[in-house]
Amino acid sequence: MPFMPVKFTLQKRVKLAQGLWMVYWVSVMVGILLFGLGIFFKIELRKRSEMMDSNESHLVPNLLILMGLIACGVNGFGGKVCHDSLDPLKFAKWKPMLKPYLTFCCVFNVLLFLTALLCFLMQFSVYLTLAEGLKNSIKFYKDTDTPGRCFMKRTLDMTQIEFRCCGNNHYRDWFEVQWISNRYLDMSNDLVKDRVLSNVEQKYLMDSVPFSCCNPGSPRPCIQHHLTNNTAHYDYDHRIEELNIWTRGCREALFGYFSSLMNTIGFMVLLTIILESADMAGLQYLCSSLEGMEDPENPECESEGFLLEKGVKETFGDLCSKLKSLGGGANQVEEGAAQEAA
Repeated sequence: MPFMPVKFTLQKRVKLAQGLWMVYWVSVMVGILLFGLGIFFKIELRKRSEMMDSNESHLVPNLLILMGLIACGVNGFGGKVCHDSLDPLKFAKWKPMLKPYLTFCCVFNVLLFLTALLCFLMQFSVYLTLAEGLKNSIKFYKDTDTPGRCFMKRTLDMTQIEFRCCGNNHYRDWFEVQWISNRYLDMSNDLVKDRVLSNVEQKYLMDSVPFSCCNPGSPRPCIQHHLTNNTAHYDYDHRIEELNIWTRGCREALFGYFSSLMNTIGFMVLLTIILESADMAGLQYLCSSLEGMEDPENPECESEGFLLEKGVKETFGDLCSKLKSLGGGANQVEEGAAQEAA
């Protein structure tokens, strides 16, 4: 017995075909949107690739671009089938392709679900990548003459300005590294010598941050040097006064940005799955109602459409038996090959 049968008249079939044609082209636009989101996400990752420890996070945008392209092709084909469905001659040439097409749509929905799942699960990987990448970025900030690191300073400065952040976890991260190159230090100066020699690794460390950490909204001129020295500035106490630099770490700021972007994309992909499922169900009803017409030469006759040719249990049982037969055939081939080899 068919699963969820519905009676169709000519008027209902025409409305279903027209409605499905519109929905399929909406799905094509959604595919273009997915493709665009993938490109945008990839560009955002590439812009900050210097501050990221690996390229593993590019898996999600690459999948989005691929899924967007496939969605455009799949839904464009479905729209064409719906457009030609009410012409018996045109529909006849599409009829043999419908079952493979619907099967491919099911596989495509599974791939979309995996893509959405990766959007949520890969966020932890992005967090770890940012943690290590930002740590190295601060470390190599001063190496503007080193090949491969020439633009690290610019990238990090622009990131701190854009995301209103400072350091990796906190602005104090700058206190632990030498972020001024030796070429800009006067080694003949006794104060500079003492500061370098007083450090075990002979680095020029100080309680200062780059200019990009400054908060332009602060009424006080930016205090970026001697942040922990109250006597170096008039009417200043770093323990109780609100500093006029950004206190939020860039890892938190960047992860919040990428996390919200990946969550938005993930929910967008889940909505796409719902839309694709509605397309599949509508096309199945349309095709089964056209195939089940009592008098194919009389377009005004009634017909019955269904979602599944058999019940859910019977369909699932048939699917399992087909998979078993395929597995058994593969085993027989392997056994035959082993006997021939022996």
